[in-house]
Amino acid sequence: MTSAVVVGAGPNGLAAAAFLARAGLEVTLLEAADEIGGGTRSHEALLPGLLHDHCSAIHPTAVASPALRALALEQHGLRWRLADIDCVHPLDDGSAGVLMRSVTDTARHLGPDGTRYRALFTTPVRHWDTLAPDVLGPLLRVPSHPLLLARFGLPTTLPATVLARLFRTPQARALWAGVAAHALRPLSRPFTSAVGLGILTAGHAGGWAVAEGGSRSIARGMESVLREHAVTLHTGVRVTDRRQLPPADVTLLDLDPGQVVALYGDRMPARARAAYQRFRRAPGVFKLDLAVQGGVPWTNEHARRASTVHLGGPIAEVAQAERDVVAGRMPERPFVLVGQQYLADPSRSVGDIHPVYTYAHVPYGYDADATEAIFRQLERFAPGVRDRVVAQQATSPSRFAALNPNFAGGDIVTGAKTTRQLLLGPRPALDPYATGVPGVFLCSAATPPCPGAHGICGAAAATAALRHVRSRSR
Repeated sequence: MTSAVVVGAGPNGLAAAAFLARAGLEVTLLEAADEIGGGTRSHEALLPGLLHDHCSAIHPTAVASPALRALALEQHGLRWRLADIDCVHPLDDGSAGVLMRSVTDTARHLGPDGTRYRALFTTPVRHWDTLAPDVLGPLLRVPSHPLLLARFGLPTTLPATVLARLFRTPQARALWAGVAAHALRPLSRPFTSAVGLGILTAGHAGGWAVAEGGSRSIARGMESVLREHAVTLHTGVRVTDRRQLPPADVTLLDLDPGQVVALYGDRMPARARAAYQRFRRAPGVFKLDLAVQGGVPWTNEHARRASTVHLGGPIAEVAQAERDVVAGRMPERPFVLVGQQYLADPSRSVGDIHPVYTYAHVPYGYDADATEAIFRQLERFAPGVRDRVVAQQATSPSRFAALNPNFAGGDIVTGAKTTRQLLLGPRPALDPYATGVPGVFLCSAATPPCPGAHGICGAAAATAALRHVRSRSR
């Protein structure tokens, strides 16, 4: 029987193991931590019963993910939940950019920019199921729907600051900038529109959903698939030498490129090894989990109903903050993402005390405390919130790295999404999942299409591994 080993049980490692097992391979999955899930773990760190997500929290790219849909995780206990409003980006005058589930409702909230917003998103959202495999697959291949992909893809090449000129109002521009900032790149760089357009299109197709019972429910759903297909799963096994791995026909690594070089560098072709060693990291995040009595008292009423709130002020301020963190400078007003998952999933709260998830973009490896910077941004748009906080816990970039080596320096997106790395992964190759070592494949978020709990990187790497297996059996 053909065998496979998967190292790392984050969402991509879990997805890779599931697709290989469904194809009939005998699969062993090894995870360094004591629990599976990687970025999709959840915990009760502040108060008993008060549930916070570790990293991945809101899932606009996961609900409509072709990989997760193929695994039918709803049959394994996963339930998606939606708040009334997907995302809000408040401004200092009390107004806000408001993102609703539907393109039409969002356009209505954007006033004079509504017509242009509809023109940008109506067609790709309507055809998302057809478009998604092309958008979320490797770049160097013949697309199944080239005209539809071109219609979506041309705007993605633009810097986010250039595409923002499509809009006239500060609210629409700020909303766009906040979503584009998920790329953790200077918004003036080419292709920084790609991440924003991808998130918005997928989000309109499936919603900015949360997983009922915490993001850990995504991992638990995939674990149920693995059990159904008799995958052998070991936790608490940190692989530091490839001689620790059992013999297998294919090996898939849900690791960052640096760890791959540590395991297989002496077997990699020189060019592949050099490319992996040059792999660039993204800025980090500093996370602050809060227990807030009565919720956050946002000045803007829409923010009180949104699962996600972006704090960054007008587009110029967001752009400056992203330039600073990439350059290694801590902004006075960093971009802060706030998750209010409990609005969609009330089971996460304890009475009137609610879990509020926040993180700030900070320089890679930032070793100072960003707690006050986060509170300043919160108080700016929700005066009095500090007085409602009954407990808090910070997770620094170094702590993120200790909990998950893929998040070195606090880089939770596993590598800078430069144009080359966003499109091609760690090295230019027809197969971005191949490491150059026969039978060894990379399946982490360092590969296309992008970070997230969607499992697509793992599914695509599994497809590449299965091609290798079939080619050897001819």
